[in-house]
Amino acid sequence: MARRRRRSQSPESVTLRIEAMSHEGRGITNINGKTVFVFGALKGELVKAQIQKSSQKFDQATAIEIIESVAQRVKPKCEAFDRCGGCSLQHLDNDDQVAFKQQTLIDMMQHAGLEASHILPPLRSKPWGYRRKARLGVKYVHKKGRVLVGFRERNASFLADMSQCEVLIPEVGHRLQDLAELIEQLDARESIPQIEVAADDDRVILVVRHLKELSESDQQKLTDFAQQTGFNLQLQAKGPDSIRNLFPENQSLQFSPLPEEDIRVNFSAVDFVQVNNDINQQMVAQALKLLQLEPEDQVLDLFCGLGNFTLPMARGCKRVTGVEGDLAMVQRAKSNAQTNSIENTEYFSADLSQIDNDWPWMKQQFDKILLDPPRSGAMEIAEQIKRFKARIIVYISCQPSSLVRDSKIICNNGYELTHFGVMDMFPQTAHVESMAVFERR
Repeated sequence: MARRRRRSQSPESVTLRIEAMSHEGRGITNINGKTVFVFGALKGELVKAQIQKSSQKFDQATAIEIIESVAQRVKPKCEAFDRCGGCSLQHLDNDDQVAFKQQTLIDMMQHAGLEASHILPPLRSKPWGYRRKARLGVKYVHKKGRVLVGFRERNASFLADMSQCEVLIPEVGHRLQDLAELIEQLDARESIPQIEVAADDDRVILVVRHLKELSESDQQKLTDFAQQTGFNLQLQAKGPDSIRNLFPENQSLQFSPLPEEDIRVNFSAVDFVQVNNDINQQMVAQALKLLQLEPEDQVLDLFCGLGNFTLPMARGCKRVTGVEGDLAMVQRAKSNAQTNSIENTEYFSADLSQIDNDWPWMKQQFDKILLDPPRSGAMEIAEQIKRFKARIIVYISCQPSSLVRDSKIICNNGYELTHFGVMDMFPQTAHVESMAVFERR
């Protein structure tokens, strides 16, 4: 239930009893039958909220005072939580965050008529300081007379005024102010829009995007900063091909898909890799277990990227065929296989949203299939999945709605959904990463 504030007070300020939670982690209630989504409010709470956006179908609001809280509420760790758009669940206990994500996936599957005999236990790791990949916005704000470095404000295009980020690895997240002060000293402070962050266990690379050529003085200041802090620094004038090392001269990044294996995957600072290394290792290990790999298996790895799953799978089967849309990623995947002396893999570049039945691998059969598509999912290849006659399919998803849609397609093509569950790749956010397993009927 909800009641409007007295007429003497702002008509935009309302007192609301939160009735449910949306999949995005916002509280849900209604005013006179109209749905209201309330950021920062939890189910069961009584809050005072400020209406910020209103449309014909629903309103969007932010909780500005918690009148009655629930036991699951915790104090947000980040001082910028009320304005930064990066996180949405810091006010919810981490155990309850994970339970919320798992239940969200279960509800969406059940709503679509999808049931599984096994719900996988959530994969979890540390809730803070986990993010090793990020794109930080940079902006010199004339009205403030200083540079801001960080993420955008919630529901706005402006950068949030923040001095640190608690989900980024501390080496970067606790030095946002240092980065801002560095950029302020540069002649080019108004032509630097972003800093790309990428890290492995040993080093952190910062890629400074600049829209104008940097002076020798600016380059020296950046070099001095890199020497003082231990960061590796790169410059990017245009597209990814324009990236060059500033300091030191030689730079590299690598990760291990499995902690107990000696596989090393090399990647560049702008390549796609999973942001949470610990969860990635748990995810790869779980996928391999669920695939039940056997020595004579032929495996198809769709959306294979740099070889995150391809290379570990190759150690346990006869052959893995990797398919990826980005030709540069395919080339790096081949290079990673060679570096690790793995000879039983092959790679193809193909746009999996535009299926061509003449692709050579489309004419083959495989014992097992792994899919790790982008947020848009794998609808087009899912519609063709029956032709490969695979016994087991493992699907890694970063968008529940895409997983639900594709699961229905796969099940309509002769498969049974046997397992699914979430992986807490992005603690403090409502982002749901999940894994599903299908077996041929």
